Amino acid sequence: MQSKTFSVPNISCGHCVMTIKNEVSELAGVSRVEADQRTKMVSIEWDAPATWEQIKARLIEINYPPAEAN
Repeated sequence: MQSKTFSVPNISCGHCVMTIKNEVSELAGVSRVEADQRTKMVSIEWDAPATWEQIKARLIEINYPPAEAN
């Protein structure tokens, strides 16, 4: 299992959190999506066939690009 926690500066409300959870959870292999409106942090856990590149592409597609620290 792989996981990543990162900031998403575009999160501004509960609707943003639900959109991220719903859209990313649709990717095969994603097992957990947590997002916090207050901190603008998102945590995702996944296994194959999901990849970080797919998850990142989905976030960019729905206008919530991650601000990666690493």
